[in-house]
Amino acid sequence: MNKLRHALAMSLSCLLFAVPAVQAQEVFVGVAAHGVNTPFTLETHERGTDIQAGYRFAPIEGWGAIGKPAPFVIASVNTRGNTSFAGAGLSWKIGKGQFYARPEIGLVIHDGPSRRIGKDGKHTELGSRVLFAPGIGIGTQLSEQIAIEASWTHVSHARLFNGEQNPGIDMMGVRLGWRLR
Repeated sequence: MNKLRHALAMSLSCLLFAVPAVQAQEVFVGVAAHGVNTPFTLETHERGTDIQAGYRFAPIEGWGAIGKPAPFVIASVNTRGNTSFAGAGLSWKIGKGQFYARPEIGLVIHDGPSRRIGKDGKHTELGSRVLFAPGIGIGTQLSEQIAIEASWTHVSHARLFNGEQNPGIDMMGVRLGWRLR
C-alpha cells in the first residue's frame, strides 16, 4: 500500500508542477490492463489494472516541421501494487475529422523493483529507473469537448542499459479526454 501511495504522490506532483507552465488543451483519464502480453514484452508476472491521468498542452506551433506535437504529462498507478509510473512526452493528433490517431513518445520514471528474478532464473526487473514510453491512441470525438480513445502504452529501456535483459510492460485500455480550450 505504501508503494501505491508513493506512486500516486509522485504522479500527482508531476501533474501539478506541469500545469502552470502553459495553458492546457486537454485533460484525460483512463483505465488500462497492466502487463498485457505482446510481441514487445517478456513475462514480468505483473498484472492488474492501471488508473491513468494526464494533461495535454496546446500543440507547439513553432515545431511545425515535425507536425506540431503537443507536450503531455501522464501518471499511471497500478491497483495491485505493481509498477506505476509518471512522465512526460510529445503526442501528435493525426486526423481532422471525427476519427483520429494519436502516436506518442515519452520518458517515464517508474517505481518497479530494482531486482526481480523469475522462477526460470531470468531477470524480470525493467533494467533502468527511467524508461522510454511509446504509445498510440485511436480515438473519436464524441462532442466538441469530449473524446474517447483506445490506447496502448509500452514502457522499456530498449536494451540500452542492459543488452541481455529488457522485459518491458505493455498497457492497453481506454481514455476519456476533455478539451479545456
